[in-house]
Parts: sequence; C-alpha cells; structure tokens
Amino acid sequence: MKNHSKVAIVTGGGRDIGKCISLKLASMGAKVVVNYYNNSEAAEQTKREIEEQGGECLVVQADVSNWEGVQKLISETQAAFGQTINVLVNNAGGLVARKKVTEMDSEFWDKVMDLNLKSVFLMTKAVVPHMTEGGSIVNLASQAGRDGGGGGASAYATSKGAVMTFTRSMAKELGPQGIRVNALCPGMIATTFHDVFTKSEIRSKVASITPLKREGAAKEVADLVGYLANGEATFITGANIDINGGLFFS
Repeated sequence: MKNHSKVAIVTGGGRDIGKCISLKLASMGAKVVVNYYNNSEAAEQTKREIEEQGGECLVVQADVSNWEGVQKLISETQAAFGQTINVLVNNAGGLVARKKVTEMDSEFWDKVMDLNLKSVFLMTKAVVPHMTEGGSIVNLASQAGRDGGGGGASAYATSKGAVMTFTRSMAKELGPQGIRVNALCPGMIATTFHDVFTKSEIRSKVASITPLKREGAAKEVADLVGYLANGEATFITGANIDINGGLFFS
C-alpha cells in the first residue's frame, strides 16, 4: 500500500492493537485517521509517533456506536483528506464487564452489542459509499466468537460471533464493487484488555497450553491487518482469520 494518496480510518486507533494498526498503516504510506472515544492522550501520542516517522495523521473523537458520531468521523476525515476512503479498520470494541447471564440486564446487553457490533455496521454503512474498487475493510472479531469466550463473556462472545457473520455477508455484498471484507479472530494478545479483565494466573495458564508458549503481541495483529489492507491480499475476502499461536483451530 506504499501510496500516499490512500486514506485509512482506524476506530479505537489510539492504543494497544489499534495503535499498532495505525502505525503499521502509516508506515505503509496511508494517511491515517485515528478515532478515539475517551482517551485523547493515547490518540495524540499515536499521532505524534506517526508524524515522527514521516506520516500524516488526523485524530477524531467520536462515539462510533451511534450514527451522529460516525457522521462526525466521516465528515472530519473527508475535510482533511478528501472524499475517498480506501481502508476501514473496525477495531473499536470491548468486554465492558464479565457478567453471567443471570447478572445481566437488557441495558448491559445492548451496550456490549452497540460497542462491538452496531459500531461495525454503522461504520461500514457510512464508509462504503466513499470506497472505490480496491477498498478494504478489516474487522476485529475474536477467538471468543468461535469458542464462546471465557467466564462472564457471553455477550462479548456473541457480539464477536456476529461480527464474523457480518464480515461474510459484506464480503458477498461488496465483492462485486471490488471491496474486500475480512476479519481477524485474535486469541490471547498482551493488551490492556487482558490487564483489566483477565487474571494473571489465567493468562499464564493460557500461554502454557498455547503451542507457541506465549501470548501474542499487538504488533503481530497489526502486521496481519496491514497485509489484508494492501495490494498483496487481493483475492482474500470473507475470511475470519485466527491469530492465536495455535491455541484454537477453527
């Protein structure tokens, strides 16, 4: 993708996997739009790092789980970089909290679905009219979407499973326009997500039973996103690609 005319939006692009994806796409020549919701400091730091390596970056605060926020993100992107959007990475998402089904109320369920699934739908709906042939959408699903997730993660796992299905549907729908749609299903990746929601003993156990005997790195996920976004993956679409060190085989 070493083409400085290409524009890439990364939702939740300020930290962890999102940050690494933003840096990767910038290193490949894209003008990167780093979206964030509430961590402006991390987003601005990502922007500084992109600019230090000679890239172009725009930071946009927006809640991509609602249409108004999505429209704001698209509007500011186009004002800065023009009408065409070449790459969309739907990375924003989260577990919110670990809750058993008997502990959930409908508001919690809706919040998780909005964050992980509705955001992907809204961003795709908003970006596709501005994508041309050769465009690429990469969604961040999860191993949880395949295996149901860990304890108290049923809402999260369900939302990520739906992202996988939506990815397949969009690959069929958008393929005739020359737009590819793929998703990644990361396993245990060393990020703030697991710092907050996964006990250290569980992380150690998972690493020990993983064939590669370790957690993954955010950069490894970003490198795969970069491959799917560029001109070398032109016959890959509708794929939900596992990246988990061999822990789970789909």
